[in-house]
Formats: sequence, C-alpha cells, structure tokens
Amino acid sequence: MGRWFEIAKYPNRFQKKCVGNTTAEYSLQPDGNLQVINRCRMEDGQFDEAIGAARQIGDQWSPKLEVRFAPAWLSFIPAVWGDYWVIDLDPGYQLVAVSEPKREYLWILSRSPKVSPDVYEDLLQRLRSKGFDTRKLKMTLHPAKN
Repeated sequence: MGRWFEIAKYPNRFQKKCVGNTTAEYSLQPDGNLQVINRCRMEDGQFDEAIGAARQIGDQWSPKLEVRFAPAWLSFIPAVWGDYWVIDLDPGYQLVAVSEPKREYLWILSRSPKVSPDVYEDLLQRLRSKGFDTRKLKMTLHPAKN
C-alpha cells in the first residue's frame, strides 16, 4: 500500500508519453480490492494520471494481482484485467519488482525516488537469475523538484 516511485521499467506502449516522475499509489478499498493511481510527468510538464483497480488472486499472502484501467462497467470482461505479479520484494519492503507470466513487462518500484546503487544492483542480479534481460530496463527520471 502507499506510494511507490518507478525506478526503471521495460518500455511499453501505455507509458510512451511519460518522461519522468512516475509513481503508483495503492490504497485498500472497503470491498477489499485496491485503488491504483498511476501518475507521470509528460514532455510538456503536465502530469497524466490513470485511475484503476486491482484485485488479489489467491490467498491473502499471494503476490499476484490483476489490474484494470478500463471503466468499472467493463470489469466482467476478462481481457480488461492484466496480470501484475510481485516477483521480488526486499526484506525491508523498500524495493519491489513487478512483472507478469509472459515477462513482457517489468517495473522496479521503490519507496523513495532514489535507490542505493548496491541495492539496485543486487535486485538486478536476482532478476537476471530469474531469466529477465535487465539490459532492456529504462531508468525513470526523478528530478529533485516535481
């Protein structure tokens, strides 16, 4: 839960307009699902925001979520939900890697906009050992002032 800063990602079509300051905020809703607010700065300096929903798949300890950014009235259609699986979480709950079964997407998120190079490299090593091509990761810019 809370706010996470995108540190790096595999480039993807739905974040093409984002040039930096990318965050994801997760909050528990009364129905037990999550609200997801993704936000990023665009080239013109404006911020873009996408509000979606997430639901946990499996038991209460499952690292697997499904997310959707389509309107709620379309939520009965399986295709509007995308896999969003936590594949690595450091013991301090400060750095996380998220992907999905096909490994087409990968995000590295942190509780702060800056990550120690040693901690980041340790995560990259764990991702490489899981078969991810970390050379495809693109770092996200987080200037000192938003």
